[in-house]
Amino acid sequence: MTLSSLPSRDVRADTTEIRINAHGIDFICLSRGSGPLVLLVHGFPDIPLSWTAQIDALSKAGYQVVAPYLPGYLADAGCVPAYYDKASLVHYFGGLIKALSPDKKITYIGQDWGAIIGYGLCAARPDLLDRAILMAVPHPEIVSKHLLVPKHIHRSFHWWFFQQENFPEQAILANDLDFIDYLWEYWTIKGYRDEDHIRAIKHCLQQPGVLTNALAYYRAMFDHDRADPALQSLRSQLSNKIFIPTLALCGADDMRAELMREQSEYFGADYEYREIAHAGHFLHREQSQQVNTAMLKWLSDTS
Repeated sequence: MTLSSLPSRDVRADTTEIRINAHGIDFICLSRGSGPLVLLVHGFPDIPLSWTAQIDALSKAGYQVVAPYLPGYLADAGCVPAYYDKASLVHYFGGLIKALSPDKKITYIGQDWGAIIGYGLCAARPDLLDRAILMAVPHPEIVSKHLLVPKHIHRSFHWWFFQQENFPEQAILANDLDFIDYLWEYWTIKGYRDEDHIRAIKHCLQQPGVLTNALAYYRAMFDHDRADPALQSLRSQLSNKIFIPTLALCGADDMRAELMREQSEYFGADYEYREIAHAGHFLHREQSQQVNTAMLKWLSDTS
């Protein structure tokens, strides 16, 4: 594990940037605080700075917080994945967790793709996690049940759009990445603005190769040829029932909330679901104080 400092990514003076190689993948992570380890994993279209308010709250509450860039999201990260299917992502993050905390289980917090990876880790690698907070994306079995429901196809139109080759990259990069502005406006509550953060996301996605890597996550969802055949054993465990204490959060104004209300049957341990008022998909930014309060109380109650 090596330390680096990249001020061009607007890392705060009290935040360390660490580079970790795990399972052949270079992870670059923001880290702050000391104490029990909490891993914060972002989604699309986003970057680790999305968690600014949570990094502040958790580090002040006595946790060491580590927020990695998703694999493939940095042009200067060095080793990037050959595969982006869910089993591969769970494999990579399992390696990252073992590198960060070889002897102790950690707390995992994820939103969007971070939540998708989190469900997989909870199911297949319970040896790594003490508890989990998963935001804004339903359990994969619930997603599968509603995959062909028209309104959910509309809500997740990007899944289907991104299956095309090349054209999605062209569409996203056009007009100063206006597509990214559109997604954030579509998925957040009316009137929400986050211009500085969205500008930082665009800067990340404009780096060579990064956008195609980010879209590879979606292309691997439906194309089995994009899945690592060496991980079949791990892949078969992704549908295991979850026995990790889990808090699921969703914005009350996110259509995904109606699906997340139905998923308790897939959990065999302590499970709690809460909705955050006046929030959409990026609830941790739209209503950061509400999310932090719910998160810290649950962590305290389950410690």
